[in-house]
Amino acid sequence: MPQKMLLSRYGRWKEGRNAMYRKNAWEQYDEKELARLNAFAEKYKAYLDAGKTERECVTEAVRQAKEAGFADLDEVIRSGGKLHAGDRVYRNWMGKDIMLFVVGEKPLQEGMNILGAHIDSPRIDVKQNPLYEEEGIAYLDTHYYGGIKKYQWVAIPLALHGVICKKDGTTVTVAIGEKDEDPVFYISDLLVHLAADQMQLTAGKVIEGEALNLIVGGQPLAGEEKDAVKANVLKLLKDCCGVEEEDFLSAELEIVPAGRARDVGFDRSMIVGYGHDDRVCAYPSMAAVLDFEGTPEYTLCAVLTDKEEIGSVGATGMQADYFENTVSELYDAVHGYCALGVKRALQNSRMLSSDVSAGFDPNFAGVFEKKNAALMGHGVCFNKFTGRGGKGGSSDANAEYIAQIRAIMDEGGVDWQTSELGKVDVGGGGTIAYVCAKYGMNVIDCGIAVLSMHAPWELISKADLYEGYKCYCAFLKNAKPF
Repeated sequence: MPQKMLLSRYGRWKEGRNAMYRKNAWEQYDEKELARLNAFAEKYKAYLDAGKTERECVTEAVRQAKEAGFADLDEVIRSGGKLHAGDRVYRNWMGKDIMLFVVGEKPLQEGMNILGAHIDSPRIDVKQNPLYEEEGIAYLDTHYYGGIKKYQWVAIPLALHGVICKKDGTTVTVAIGEKDEDPVFYISDLLVHLAADQMQLTAGKVIEGEALNLIVGGQPLAGEEKDAVKANVLKLLKDCCGVEEEDFLSAELEIVPAGRARDVGFDRSMIVGYGHDDRVCAYPSMAAVLDFEGTPEYTLCAVLTDKEEIGSVGATGMQADYFENTVSELYDAVHGYCALGVKRALQNSRMLSSDVSAGFDPNFAGVFEKKNAALMGHGVCFNKFTGRGGKGGSSDANAEYIAQIRAIMDEGGVDWQTSELGKVDVGGGGTIAYVCAKYGMNVIDCGIAVLSMHAPWELISKADLYEGYKCYCAFLKNAKPF
């Protein structure tokens, strides 16, 4: 390799070095660009606070889609209407997934430019028969969702979000613990004075799953002799929401950290919040489609999906057929239904699987291979593959596709880097990329670096968030068949 390397406009190569130099994205911003970056970060924080569950994320996405002039695809279907180039539609799937489309000039058979992210995050779910009392304390029994370090979820303020669906067909929406005047909830930990034996346990055993019991009350109901604290909780639920104990059987209640996203650092360069994985990619993916002006050459799509944290399973996970079925409906509204045409539309598409990557953490440097790790503040990152060990469970993007992506990013002035999820034999993880790759489309993982991933509070760089948005906008505009 020549000793003197070409120094590109964006600092991808550094003179005198034989390795790619990833420039800190903050170094390029002038005052106007910093203002745009900070304005986008504020919008993202508002979205993060409004969407602490997948249902809430979809509700907020629908609101923003309508505000941006997107029509409901289901209404188009019911009316037998037709769609044309430039039309903008969304589809809400079961209140837990949303797909946004801008119809392009080219036939759908030539493929779409797709951004795909997930909006579920690790959390603790309430069981179906949860409420009980033990020695004067009322609890909700729980079952954790996704990969968490259970010990991180004790001794912190918690909020309760979700829905309670009653037999009469009505639904009660629950969001308790976010307002200043709200109570919060709590899972207790063992006091350090009595924890000598506990401290000898491995991290995975310090707190067992069945010990994640949520404290929800401690005051007995006057006149009750048995389980008086539980009775008081039930009375409060009845009085405020008309909810009976049996209604827990048809409830989806999620326990999440209480509180809003906050700036971090004297320089306010980072954001701490719940659910960066993967809403830090979902929001800019959605925003890139909502903000697109004019009529695209190829149809644009953002799909925000559920259940990724547990394998993309179920009726709202990416392994279900809802996305393919929605593309079929879109195809019918644009061209008239053709099964082969739908298959070609999916096969010929280009996709960024918008999902987070592990940011290099100097406190735990030993688990990373630094030159292939995502550095905080160095831009959006691309993972050619994820998986475990020998790339197990990965889609592994084609080199030809990556070459096109490189050109799009550099031409669009996007600061970007490549990364892997830690050292080869240390661990690993997966995304929705392999699920979408089954159609034969080109897919690569592309997202934001996160510190403390899957913790109740995660950390990201505002620069990486902003470069992610720029990346998604450039991809939607310029990705093409090759």
